[in-house]
Amino acid sequence: MSETLLNVQNIVKRFGGLVALNDCTIDIEEGSITGIIGPNGSGKSTLFNVITGHLKPESGSVLYNGENITGFESYELFELGMLRTFQIAHEFTNMTVVENLMVVPGNQAGENLLYSLVNRRKIQEEDDVIKQKAFEVLEFLKIDHLKNELAGNLSGGQKKLLELARTMMVDAKIVFLDEVGAGVNKTLLNDIAESILRLNNEKGYTFCMIEHDFDLISRLCDPIIVLAEGSVLFKGTADEIRKNDEVIESYLGRGVKK
Repeated sequence: MSETLLNVQNIVKRFGGLVALNDCTIDIEEGSITGIIGPNGSGKSTLFNVITGHLKPESGSVLYNGENITGFESYELFELGMLRTFQIAHEFTNMTVVENLMVVPGNQAGENLLYSLVNRRKIQEEDDVIKQKAFEVLEFLKIDHLKNELAGNLSGGQKKLLELARTMMVDAKIVFLDEVGAGVNKTLLNDIAESILRLNNEKGYTFCMIEHDFDLISRLCDPIIVLAEGSVLFKGTADEIRKNDEVIESYLGRGVKK
């Protein structure tokens, strides 16, 4: 039986008079691919931003491996192995793909100015190790042919794969994916889905993903959590969600086929 990796308890988040999250509670099991769906304004992005340190809640708590991480900054969560991607990719446009990956690992020797002046050989050795890992990551994701391309020249789908690649440059424990399918053509979307499944099956990654493409989330996710008005409306499998009248009324009835 899988253990709970992340426990979000009774989170409340307000923006002025608007309650974006209302006593929201979810669990994410280690080794799972958990999906989060819901109509626009249901609190999905706010929930992600609270979990990943971009917003502070009014009340409630976020526990990671039993540790209370409520209010931690995003860089602190990064060091704990919690990473996220964004709906709009955040690449360094004027750097190559491999350079984008090489800047990810923290505490590199070259970041220390004094050390860089007196021990350039050690820094070069470390850079070589990081670059080799970047090549291996790109090969795993089948985008090694893009290694020397400027990141700003990539297509939307390729940028999403680059964001996935970044998570592989450190010891990621859980990755939050924000609409990886948005604006991506079907061929690249299939590549992204296959990469997520491989990372889950072969590398043991735990994923939590927001997605509007119900076919994609049905293919990848178990369980799926449905949010409505800032709270959990339902949690279950894709088939259970398709058969739930409340979900059909709140979400599936808005264009997703049963």
